[in-house]
Amino acid sequence: MKNNTFIRKISSRKLWLAVANFIAMLLVFFGHSEAIATQVSALIMAGGGVFAYIIAEGWADSKNTTTKGEE
Repeated sequence: MKNNTFIRKISSRKLWLAVANFIAMLLVFFGHSEAIATQVSALIMAGGGVFAYIIAEGWADSKNTTTKGEE
């Protein structure tokens, strides 16, 4: 898998939504309240968004670098 493909996949909102949903359903299954599951899902989505932004910006910045002789 190319680096570009990996970054696109890890920054996918669908991926983070699926992860948050899976963990929330596990919490409910193991007897935690729905309120706790909701809070954990919100944290995962917020963290996923920040993580995806950092990775995508770092990748974009690395593509826009030039050497001294190229300017």
